[in-house]
Amino acid sequence: MDPVIVVGAGPVGLALSLALAAQGVPSVLLDEGPGKDEPRPARTVVLREDTADLVERLGCPALHDEGLRWTGWRSVRRKQLVRAVPLGDAEGTVPLPSPVHLPQHALTGGLRAAVAARDLVTMVPLSRIDTLEQDPHGVTVHTRGPGSTWWRGSYVVGCDGARSTVRKLLDIRFSGRTAVERHAVAALRAELPWPGEAVLHRSPPWRSGGAEITARPLPGDVWRLDWLLPPRGELVTPDALVTRIRDTLEGWCGETPAYELLDTGVYTLHHRLARRWRSQRAFLAGDAAHLLGALGTQGLDEGLRDAENLAWKLAQAWHQSASELLLDSYQAERRAAVASRLRAADQSLPILRGGGGLRTLVPGTARGHDTLLADGHLGCGPLGAPPSYTHSPLSPRHAEAHATVGTAPGAPVIDVRVTAPDGKAVRLRDRLGQGHLLVILVAPGTGVWDRRHWMTAGVMPRLVDAVEALPVRAELLVAESYPGATAHTVLLVRPDGHLVAAFGGVRPAELFAAADAARGGADTAHEDDGRTTTSSDRTADVN
Repeated sequence: MDPVIVVGAGPVGLALSLALAAQGVPSVLLDEGPGKDEPRPARTVVLREDTADLVERLGCPALHDEGLRWTGWRSVRRKQLVRAVPLGDAEGTVPLPSPVHLPQHALTGGLRAAVAARDLVTMVPLSRIDTLEQDPHGVTVHTRGPGSTWWRGSYVVGCDGARSTVRKLLDIRFSGRTAVERHAVAALRAELPWPGEAVLHRSPPWRSGGAEITARPLPGDVWRLDWLLPPRGELVTPDALVTRIRDTLEGWCGETPAYELLDTGVYTLHHRLARRWRSQRAFLAGDAAHLLGALGTQGLDEGLRDAENLAWKLAQAWHQSASELLLDSYQAERRAAVASRLRAADQSLPILRGGGGLRTLVPGTARGHDTLLADGHLGCGPLGAPPSYTHSPLSPRHAEAHATVGTAPGAPVIDVRVTAPDGKAVRLRDRLGQGHLLVILVAPGTGVWDRRHWMTAGVMPRLVDAVEALPVRAELLVAESYPGATAHTVLLVRPDGHLVAAFGGVRPAELFAAADAARGGADTAHEDDGRTTTSSDRTADVN
C-alpha cells in the first residue's frame, strides 16, 4: 500500500509522521522549507502534560535538553499577589501538572532528529504542493521546486499551517475572527524574583505596563515576556519595547537589573476553524484546521492532539482497512473539541478584556477572572483541559456490565503504573501510540507476584481468552489500582489514551462489543492495490 503523504514539516507534521512510523505506517513528509528552522528565542511553545508525554514517546529529547518544567504559577493584580499555585512534584500538596516551556525551534529540531532516525519516514525538503487529485484507491500530489515531481499516497494530511495549500486545494472554508489579541514579545536573560515560576501580572502599576504582562521561564535564566496590546493601533517601535522591558524589570525587581535582550517580536492571534477536516482521503491538522491562542490557550497542543488522534485511525486503515465511521470520527472528535475551546475563549474575552456590561455584574471579578486566565495557561477547565470525546461516534452503547471509575468514558485515562506483558512495571502512557487497544485489569496485590503465577490465577485465563478473541489487536496490562475502580475492574483504552469503557469483572461479550465500537464497526470491503480487505481480516501486528 502507498505511504501516507504529510504536507508540512512543522511540529504537527513531524509528530504525525513519527506517530505513523511507531505504528508501522510509512509516510512521505513534504517540507516547503530547506529542512531546518532559524532559531527564534521569542517564539516558544508550552506543552501540557499529555502532549509533552506524546512528544517524549515520539523520541524527541528537546523537552529535557532545552525545556523547563514550571515549578509554580503566580497571579498578580496591580501590587497584590492574587494566587500562588505549586506545580509538578511540590511536597505536601496535590499540585497541578507542570507544563513544559521550550523554544519552538528546539522542539522542531528534536522532532526532525527523531524523524531522521526513522526508516519509515521520507523527508523531502523544498517541496511545495500545487496539485492534489483523489480517486477511490489513493491520492496523487504534485510538488514544484528543485525536485518537481508527482507523489502517490494512500492518504494525504495537510499540516501546512494557517495559509494551508492543501485546504485551499480542497476548497474548504476557514471561518473565524481576525486579530483577537495582539502581543509584544521579548526573550531576555535576566535574574527575576521567581526562578522557575510563570507569572501573570494584570494591571501593573507602571505606565508602560499595559493591561497584562506574562513572564514564562526557560532554562538558563531566560524568560519570555508578553505584553497584551490594544486590539488595534499602537505601533510598537524598538525604543518603545525597550522602555516596556526596563519599566517591567524595574517594577518587578525594584530597579532594572542587568539583562541581555535575545529576541523581540509582535504577534497577532486569530481564531479560525476549518469547515471540514476530512475530504475523502484528505485530512487537515494543526493550524491548517484551526487557529486559537487567546487567553493562554495553546494551538500547538491541539495540533499535537490532532496528530495523535488521526495517526492510529490511519494506521488501522493502512494495515487492515477501516470503516468510514472510524475515519469520520477524526473530524467528529477533534473539530468538536477545538470548537468547544474556541467557544469558551470567545465567551470569556468580553468578560476579561472588555469594560462594563457583564463584567460589572460578576461578583468577585478579580479572583474569578484570575481563575479563567489560569485555566488557559495551566491546562485546566474549558480553556485548557485535555479534551473528552464523550459523544464520539466510536463510543459503545451503554450496557449493564459497564462500571463507573474515576475517568468518564471518552476522557483521557489517568497515568497509573501498570505491569506489561514482559513483567516490567511501566507507566500506562508509555504503552500508548502503538496502534492497538489496551485492556487493563485492576488487581490489587499483583504487583508483588511473579508474573508466572498471576497470569494463570483467578480471572486472568478467562480475560486472556477474551482479549485474544477481540476483533482488533489489544495488549493486556495489569494495574494494582485505578482511581474509582474496584478489584477486577477491566478498562478498555484506545491507542490515543482515551477510555472506551470500564467493566465490573471479565465480560467477554461486552468487551468485544466495546472494542468493535472503538474501531468504528465492521470495515467496508474495498480494494487496495488490487486486493480486497474485509472486516474478517485480523489486525496486523504493527510493532
